[in-house]
Amino acid sequence: MNSILRLWVWALLALMLAFLVNNAFMLSAYAETHIFGLSSLSAFAVIFLAAATVTTYVRSSLSFRSDANLLHSINCYLVRAIFFSVLFVGIADVVIAFIRVEGVLIGFLGEETFKLIKKPLFVGPNIHLPIIGCSFILAAFTRTLGFHWLALLIVLAELLIVICRFVFSYEQAFMGDLVRYWYAALFLISSAYTLYDGGHVRVDVLYSGFSRYKKARADLSGAFLLGISTCWAILIVGFNGKQSLINMPVLNFEVSQAAIVGMFIKYQMAAFLGVFAITMMIQFLSSMLDNWANLTDEPGARDTSANLH
Repeated sequence: MNSILRLWVWALLALMLAFLVNNAFMLSAYAETHIFGLSSLSAFAVIFLAAATVTTYVRSSLSFRSDANLLHSINCYLVRAIFFSVLFVGIADVVIAFIRVEGVLIGFLGEETFKLIKKPLFVGPNIHLPIIGCSFILAAFTRTLGFHWLALLIVLAELLIVICRFVFSYEQAFMGDLVRYWYAALFLISSAYTLYDGGHVRVDVLYSGFSRYKKARADLSGAFLLGISTCWAILIVGFNGKQSLINMPVLNFEVSQAAIVGMFIKYQMAAFLGVFAITMMIQFLSSMLDNWANLTDEPGARDTSANLH
């Protein structure tokens, strides 16, 4: 039973990875220029490779607690990387929006460059994506999760809006866009770590009176029946073809109707839904392993209730 559960958890994680890789291949220009079903072949290749890796890994002597901590570490890396991404992209895009709206630095940038920064299809691939790539590299060299600071930055950005509006009588759409952009990231990306810390709000009628083993069974059942199924629903609906809710905005670097005076980040806010589902899926799988370790009395159990006081 122990090996079966570990195999199921890692197989589900491998299946999600194969699903995302196949989705990325389907959206690429390469898939449109070939007629031999390479998208499907790539999916089968990724699934086969993932299955072989998972089987080899599960046969090793690692414990449930070790697996749970490994999955949580992967999630922490993703959260750090997304934090740096939204931090630097937000600052860069606000500066670009200010230049675009106020028409400053035209002489320094040149007329052609000024025209380019008005186009989402230039700003997204040439400015946003390199920043995001560098953020994932930076996340490998730091241990701070970052979203604690993001909450402070949201407050400061909102304070700046108030000061500019009532003291200087100045306000632009990109100022509100930055607050919404950072708040969406804070709410969706930090949810997985909040789950790890037991910080989500719950209507607690019976749970607090449960024993440690009953709590573990309840959490394990909830992750299996409700959490993982919800994440898969988001992934399947959001990445179901090029016209899906997440794929289409990201593929087109979609912006809002008032983007000429705002930020070019609407497509990223759509992508946040996918990141939310991915990080929550990983954390739910980690939670299942951790709670099974509690049921089998593995050492190293955490007391998450202490984090709520």
